[in-house]
Amino acid sequence: MRPCQLKRAGAIVCLRFSLTALFMAVLPLWSGLALAQSGSCAGMTSGQLTSLNGFVPFPASSLWNTDISSAPTDPNSDNIINYIGAAVAVHPDFGSGTWAGHFMGIPYQIVAGSQAEAAIQLRAYADESDPGPMPVPSNALIEGYPRPGNGDRHVLVLDKDNCWLYELYNSHRVSRLKWKADSTAVWDMTIDEQRPYSWTSADAAGLPIFAGLVRYDEVAAGAINHAVRFTVSVTRQAFTAPASHWASSVTDPNAPPMGTRLRLKASFDISGFSAQNQVILTALKTYGMILADNGSAIYISGAPDSRWNNDDLAQLETLVGADFEVVQMGPIYSNANPPPSGSAPVISGFAPNPVSISRGQSTTLNWSVTGASYNQISAVGPVRGTSITVSPRRTATYTLYATNQYGRTTATATVSVH
Repeated sequence: MRPCQLKRAGAIVCLRFSLTALFMAVLPLWSGLALAQSGSCAGMTSGQLTSLNGFVPFPASSLWNTDISSAPTDPNSDNIINYIGAAVAVHPDFGSGTWAGHFMGIPYQIVAGSQAEAAIQLRAYADESDPGPMPVPSNALIEGYPRPGNGDRHVLVLDKDNCWLYELYNSHRVSRLKWKADSTAVWDMTIDEQRPYSWTSADAAGLPIFAGLVRYDEVAAGAINHAVRFTVSVTRQAFTAPASHWASSVTDPNAPPMGTRLRLKASFDISGFSAQNQVILTALKTYGMILADNGSAIYISGAPDSRWNNDDLAQLETLVGADFEVVQMGPIYSNANPPPSGSAPVISGFAPNPVSISRGQSTTLNWSVTGASYNQISAVGPVRGTSITVSPRRTATYTLYATNQYGRTTATATVSVH
């Protein structure tokens, strides 16, 4: 669900670009370089709902991948749990087959770097979206497929060769190489990226969705090495890390802010559950679950898969809110306690060399940026490094978007084609 206010709409038209170089960077808010992956980004299997083969997006320093089993309990834990509902049952919001004609869970697809990129027409939250372009296949699975209806209609795409994650909200296919969406977010899976404070993403909390999905491939491998995404019916008009956005008008201090992390109590006995469920429950003790959206109370998110045993997953519904505790939160940002202010990235240079080419020739776009977590270029997509070669067919103006947790800076460069 989204906040009630609508943002200025806009549109971006993009072309295909292929990336090859990968490097590590550090988001200033959370430092650290160690990787959590036992596999590699390139080792993922291309296709719909395929295996990541041990790869875990984002570094070990990411709050998604942090072991919080021994972290302190929040002083307000009992009140927050009671607000959510101590007697409310947990519900796995994923499984095998369909419910009311919709596949259960949030789907995803893994593509190779050669995947053709689609233009993304941005709508309701254009000013808080990443412009793309994005390698969204024309047959990409939309949440709720094969009849996605008027739900959240998320589309999640992982680029295995360039290690980017693309997420769309309220997605609709327009043509083979064009989609429209209310909001989009691009995530660099090699760094600990955060959206700008107060920005949404394809999820209401400004978080990556894919990072918190329970997937069959990791359960079958015996371990979930990340936190799990979940929803509650009422959230607070506030957020805490790793979230960047709220979607509520409720100011009750006992209502959970976006980003709240619940942990299954260490004393909860999981020995009577199946091996499949013990993997999930162990993750809820080790990494917990992070509040990402408004929805049904204590619904945990996962990906659909024909191999799930729905009857077995239903045993998770014997858990209730009182079986969890709130992990101690860092600063909670609200209207009364706004997030820290800081400097948006500085673009000291963005220009082509040469500035004029004949049709069929190439030019190099060069940029110099400080303070950015990630950069994107219109008609190109997300980029790393300080330059990229382009071959426009006609005179074109490119826009560089440099983003960090404090905001976004843009600059333009024109290539003349004759």
